[in-house]
Amino acid sequence: MIKYKAPQCEEVFLLMNLSYWEIKTWFSEVDFTIIGSGIVGLSAALYLKKRFSNAKILVLEKGFLPQGASTKNAGFACFGSLSEIIDDLNTHTEDDVLNLIKKRVNGLHLLRETLGDEAINYQNLGGYELFTKNNEALYDLCQEKQQYINKLLKPIFKTDVFSFKGNNFNFKNIQPKYAFNKFEGQIDTGKMMEALLQKASSLGIKIINNCTVEAFIEDRNSVKVKTNLVEFSTSKLLIATNGFASGLINEPVKPARAQVLITKPIDDLHIKGTFHLDRGYYYFRNINNRILFGGGRNLDFRAEETTKFEQTELIQNKLEELLSTTILPDINFEIDNRWSGIMGVGTQKKAIVKPISNNVFCGIRLGGMGVAIGSSVGKDLADLIA
Repeated sequence: MIKYKAPQCEEVFLLMNLSYWEIKTWFSEVDFTIIGSGIVGLSAALYLKKRFSNAKILVLEKGFLPQGASTKNAGFACFGSLSEIIDDLNTHTEDDVLNLIKKRVNGLHLLRETLGDEAINYQNLGGYELFTKNNEALYDLCQEKQQYINKLLKPIFKTDVFSFKGNNFNFKNIQPKYAFNKFEGQIDTGKMMEALLQKASSLGIKIINNCTVEAFIEDRNSVKVKTNLVEFSTSKLLIATNGFASGLINEPVKPARAQVLITKPIDDLHIKGTFHLDRGYYYFRNINNRILFGGGRNLDFRAEETTKFEQTELIQNKLEELLSTTILPDINFEIDNRWSGIMGVGTQKKAIVKPISNNVFCGIRLGGMGVAIGSSVGKDLADLIA
């Protein structure tokens, strides 16, 4: 017997006053239980349903909406800026980096194929990387390495990916040119998650919100799951909680909070596309004539290694400063909303998709690339089931 985080997990159906009908319909004879209703969890559910059409699949979500980063990200359909890829080559081999990017590109294709471009409002407006005035060394390095990176990526894209363009958006306090990636796109994160939820529900996949998994115990043929609402048994358990995974299993993944803000609508906003700044630690885009701007965890990595959905004065002030001095220097703007999401990161950027034991599996540590690889990680997670 394998036991995880469970002080006492005796019999099922003990914690709530459930009726016979509730137990029978939702919590009896469950084939697959998935923890987490984000991109990975719902994608895994869809692919399990495709393989096992008669299976009873239950998805448990601790939030009233999907928590983590799936509904809180910036909606970048990207695979890495020029400086990010150069930076990754300092800690990964060329083959590792190429495989990472191939995984992201294939994952984006899978997401678009699964839901359709209209459902997620996919737009291919290109991606840009800005370099600040005081970061001339990075700017020079990216120009120096541009041809090398293009050559490295040619087996995937069959043509050059990165070029340099003049400052046609009139940003200030930046280097004269920015790197341009014609393959980068953007999506509407809310529409994407809505489409995933609707598709899962239409196939009979059961999704229960406000249900926190506190513990589980595995025996030879099943897993007993203890939640804040009910205890039940399932044949297989799949963990898709990304940055929250350490609360249930012991794997090398850490939470990484990403703070975001969005402006009120701005008249005649000319900025179109997705934009990266400072090796991808800052990112912004136009959405409905607003600027959505996030990042800054590099200002205090330790403080942002948390699962708390909060904002800090340090990072929010920096975001507003960059808006005023660099992105919208001559434009009056007001902040409309602020939020944060929780990513899962580690020393390596490859996602962890593996069996934990005979009946427990995980797909976690997406490294801030959930939109790009969430669908493929979910499929790979489902494919672990024999």
